[in-house]
Amino acid sequence: MKKLLLALLITFCSNDFSAQIYKAKDGTTQITFFSEAPLENIEAVNKGAIIVLNSTTNDLQVRVSIQNFKFKNSLMEEHFNENYMETDKKGPNDVNGTATYPNRNAIFKGKINEKIDYAQDGEHKVTVTGKMELHGVSKDVTLEGTITKTGSDIVLLCKFKIYVTDYNIKVPSMYVKNIAETVDVTVNSTLEPFQKK
Repeated sequence: MKKLLLALLITFCSNDFSAQIYKAKDGTTQITFFSEAPLENIEAVNKGAIIVLNSTTNDLQVRVSIQNFKFKNSLMEEHFNENYMETDKKGPNDVNGTATYPNRNAIFKGKINEKIDYAQDGEHKVTVTGKMELHGVSKDVTLEGTITKTGSDIVLLCKFKIYVTDYNIKVPSMYVKNIAETVDVTVNSTLEPFQKK
């Protein structure tokens, strides 16, 4: 996780040495999803995500480990990973000949469309346009949310829907009537200035 964060930060910093980079504070990120289903609602929470914001360019990147979503029901968690998200499914080989697992992470790379004065405290309604990669499928998306600057911290809040068919997530026939077609996702995170050590 730390190596991945460092790689993202290096990518962000390499293009603009004067940029102010923010990263998610440890223990402050919570990503939840909720799906209303006839038999039992499906809820999960993920507290481990890498989020990086370049306040100079408004670039935003988020990487979430799918396997870090925790359910109240262990069997539901197992079905989520094995049957729906297929997190153990191998993808094509990479340049080193090692099998990749494209379904293990959800990745968003985008840009905040509104101009924000990060020197001033306050709340801003924003839209973010970019690419969402989930279950091996990449789609162009525009998300709505808020950015709140408080002192040196930035709080991100975003709520959006995911349509399972958009990302080729197949529901086994025996569960079709139990699973909703949309999933409500909420992202809440506090970012702090990245300090080079």
